[in-house]
Amino acid sequence: MDHFLYRDGALYAEDVPISEIAAAVGTPFYVYSTATLLRHFQLFDDALEGTDHLVCYAMKAASNQAILRTLAQAGAGMDVVSGGEYLRAKVAGVPGDKIVFSGVGKTADEIRAALTGGIRQFNVESEPEMEVINAVALELGVVAPITVRVNPDVDAKTHAKIATGKSENKFGIPITRASEVYAHAATLPGLEVIGIDVHIGSQLTELEPFELAYTKVAELTEQLRAEGHNIRRLDLGGGLGIPYTRANDAPPLPVEYGALIKKTLGHLGCEIEIEPGRLIAGNAGLMVSKVIYVKSGEGRDFLILDGAMNDLIRPAMYEAYHDIVAVQEPAPGVEQQPYDIVGPVCETGDTFAKQRNMPPLAPGDLVAFRSAGAYGAVMASEYNTRPLIPEVLVHGDQFAVIRERPSFDEIINRDTIPGWL
Repeated sequence: MDHFLYRDGALYAEDVPISEIAAAVGTPFYVYSTATLLRHFQLFDDALEGTDHLVCYAMKAASNQAILRTLAQAGAGMDVVSGGEYLRAKVAGVPGDKIVFSGVGKTADEIRAALTGGIRQFNVESEPEMEVINAVALELGVVAPITVRVNPDVDAKTHAKIATGKSENKFGIPITRASEVYAHAATLPGLEVIGIDVHIGSQLTELEPFELAYTKVAELTEQLRAEGHNIRRLDLGGGLGIPYTRANDAPPLPVEYGALIKKTLGHLGCEIEIEPGRLIAGNAGLMVSKVIYVKSGEGRDFLILDGAMNDLIRPAMYEAYHDIVAVQEPAPGVEQQPYDIVGPVCETGDTFAKQRNMPPLAPGDLVAFRSAGAYGAVMASEYNTRPLIPEVLVHGDQFAVIRERPSFDEIINRDTIPGWL
């Protein structure tokens, strides 16, 4: 569910007409619904009611500080994967003891910053990383809390580029080596082993892969405890998918996911962490764009928009589907026709949809890309010297620009010309 609905023939974000935002900030832009963000966070929190748990928002999905502060004020922790994300979370007001640091390539500087500023735990991805965390912790005179990310070799049945739990993926250590890796960790004085981490991928639409992975984690927990390790926290990652089209079968609900966690792991008495990102932010955001031209081609027509692949790269990178709707609601029964919907970037890959049925549209008309709140603005670039587009947050009948569109002068003046030129 989201809070982007038609009223009297116009698309609204909560109580604000999309056309009003477009008139104020120009197109293209991203717009997020506070009510949707909070509702989706609360669904996860409620799903784990009765367990000791923390929902850590995976901020790589959408990391604007206004979004982070909205969720933090609701009680969310944060899952970060870089030093920059760690600093974003801190500036947004998230305390260190609610920040989990994931990622395969943590540097010594990033580790030092987190240990100095406060960290809930590091999710360790390799033995060399473990050694670096130990060394930095000893240098600072502190003990670093860690979990070890295990790779359970489970097929998440998702897109190959966002699968993370198979043996050939770069993430974690093989679960078959967990015993020896934990034994080594226990010998390092700068580390405190507190739990196990697992994450098998993103945009999962079935519960079976989770059940397979969590069953293996339960067995590993009991094994490691028998070997003398005080396993008291299980970080289960994120990955629950969202419906990118209303015609699709709906992925499992958070309440069903929570019930699976309780069934497979509840008997262990561990604190549970989950790290949803896409399901919290995905349907909480739209990208709004304007039609520049309607072009007739050989055997097909094109809608050429002012939004492009640099603004929303998921279709080009992942062949991802987004519902694209007219901001002005079509009249009932209006005849639709197929268009290729494209942007102005000089790449054939700058195509959002092929032969997508749409109502008749004209230059100046607005369209909205649904389910664009996750992995939209955060993956954008300034390719073709196209400015990063604004982000807008709606709260009831109010809206605020939470990231401005930079000017061309600001973009160009970042370059420095050497003195010999």
